[in-house]
Amino acid sequence: MTSISDFPCVGFSGARSLSGVSRPALVSAVRAVSPSASVLVGCAGGVDGFFRSQFPRASVFRASSFGVGRSAFARRSVAVVSAVQSAGGCWVSFPSSPCPAGLVPSASSSRCFSGRGSGSWASLAFALGSGIPCFVCLPAGVSAPVGWGLSPVGGGWFVGVPAGVQSSLF
Repeated sequence: MTSISDFPCVGFSGARSLSGVSRPALVSAVRAVSPSASVLVGCAGGVDGFFRSQFPRASVFRASSFGVGRSAFARRSVAVVSAVQSAGGCWVSFPSSPCPAGLVPSASSSRCFSGRGSGSWASLAFALGSGIPCFVCLPAGVSAPVGWGLSPVGGGWFVGVPAGVQSSLF
């Protein structure tokens, strides 16, 4: 059985605003991270900003390091997901809206980051497609996308894991 606390590295992503994101779920995720784990996060506000404030030693991936424009954010997200994968970590995501139509998990970053409008879902699709264990908290009224392999575990949380790995939340 695997939980967030078992991973040596935890990557976080989610909505650019905390509006609609479960505060108790955010706090639960913070508490679930092992004190020895490295934390990786992006440079946006909202969920990224929350986890930066909770983990002052987090490795922060800044879009400005990956160029200019919207594509810099996509390159940044690909880099942070890839770093989590390299470290044998897990991905924890807090999207605030439904998954964009047509987006599916893939190990191809260009398939995930194809301009569908949600970096949170694109990052999650890339993480799942890359075989990274994922923990996802969805707000009330937002369903897990069909075919993504996300299993509900209660409290708005879903878990997606590579074949052969059994997971729990905390």
